[in-house]
Amino acid sequence: MGRPVTLFTGQWADLTLETLAKKAASWGYDGLELACWGDHFEVQKAATSKKYCQDKLKLLARHKLQVFAVSNHLVGQAVCDNIDKRHQTILPPHVWGDGRPEGVRKRAAEEMKLTARAAANLGVKVVNGFTGSSIWHLLYSFPPVDPKTIDAGFNDFAKRWNPILDEFDKVGVRFGLEVHPTEIAFDIVTAQRAIDALGGRKTFGFNYDPSHLGYQGVGYVEFIRTFGNRIYHVHMKDVWWSKLPKRSGVFGGHLNFGHPDRYWDFRSLGRGRIKFEEIIRVLNGVGYQGPLSIEWEDSGMDREHGAKEACAFTKQVDFVPSGRAFDAAFAER
Repeated sequence: MGRPVTLFTGQWADLTLETLAKKAASWGYDGLELACWGDHFEVQKAATSKKYCQDKLKLLARHKLQVFAVSNHLVGQAVCDNIDKRHQTILPPHVWGDGRPEGVRKRAAEEMKLTARAAANLGVKVVNGFTGSSIWHLLYSFPPVDPKTIDAGFNDFAKRWNPILDEFDKVGVRFGLEVHPTEIAFDIVTAQRAIDALGGRKTFGFNYDPSHLGYQGVGYVEFIRTFGNRIYHVHMKDVWWSKLPKRSGVFGGHLNFGHPDRYWDFRSLGRGRIKFEEIIRVLNGVGYQGPLSIEWEDSGMDREHGAKEACAFTKQVDFVPSGRAFDAAFAER
């Protein structure tokens, strides 16, 4: 039997959890990865009320669904970011507050600590999310960036996230960063640097998502080989990129998703360029047995059609490793 296939609810927060659970069960999903927005999983309620968490579990159980992780990408983004008006659109009002940047960052950090407690009350061991970054805007080094400025950015990340991770340790929950542009880690090199900045603590690992690596030209299979013991959760998400020159490149040209001049775009599973069989083989090799959680995004396809086909695709492409060598019969003679 393969791994459980779950649906990340972040792109479905316009629906109630009850409505989405019913749909996901009918599409063949084994569970949901609950986003901490909409009515799907409210951090402040979950951190203080085990009954609230039990009610969520009962709701899922009615549809024969499980939960293995919760995700708080939006609040995590604000912990290290250079805060501006854009953040108000993604943050809960009590985290945004008066919008003064340092206050927003501190309230976001406290909310992430609460998220660890909320996850523990729900009985899950992984919180996925973003970290934000004070140095993302320095990605292209012109005017030239002093290496000490980059060092300071990673130090800022460690200063802000170590106290959060201390709370995660207290309740026995791990944090999985989704390596992603605009985060402190967006490729293999910066992922390693983030680990080093935290002193290698095991509480910090990754929510592996190949879609954010492939179009950059980053070795998305090599990522698994490099960080196999820190992959705490897996997102199944596909991306397409052009094999021919386009009018925009990796940086996107300020074009919206779905624009024909984009060099890359997210696609429904199996319709992009990610080689998922290779991912499954290497996940087997590093011993990952957690869920395969579909983060469905495709601006050119009806989402219900896409979510259903993505579930079927994932169950078809997943397989358990062999318990014996294919030529073992010869050795048994």
